[in-house]
Amino acid sequence: MSGTFRPPLRTALRAVPATALAAVAAGGAIGSLARYGLLVLLPAEPGEFDLATFLANTAGGLLIGALMVLATEIAPDRRHVRPFLGVGVLGGFTTFSTYIVDIGRAVDAGAQLLAVAYAFATIAAALTAAAAGMWAARRIARRR
Repeated sequence: MSGTFRPPLRTALRAVPATALAAVAAGGAIGSLARYGLLVLLPAEPGEFDLATFLANTAGGLLIGALMVLATEIAPDRRHVRPFLGVGVLGGFTTFSTYIVDIGRAVDAGAQLLAVAYAFATIAAALTAAAAGMWAARRIARRR
């Protein structure tokens, strides 16, 4: 990676409009609170399948797929849709860091088979949901 210049973070952030940063922050707060609510509603013990995180990542994948079609193909002129909904709300709602922690907790609890199944099921479901979201958004857009 030598020879690759990366400006300091503060320089990069100055290039982003303050309204976009505010949209990300507001959306992130909403998405994180929604995920927290789901985790409270569907708690999981170590060694159990974490349904809340699985659902958050799968539903988030579906919505991210649909949103990216909306933001890039249907309404690309909407400047704050991606920062607010994509990076903010859905970035705060989905949680692949918790997914990794859940895999480690399952292994630590002696549930190695569950850890492997959870690892593959979550990725497969989230990617399939993202593709389905993209497909559905394009299909709905064609009807209009």
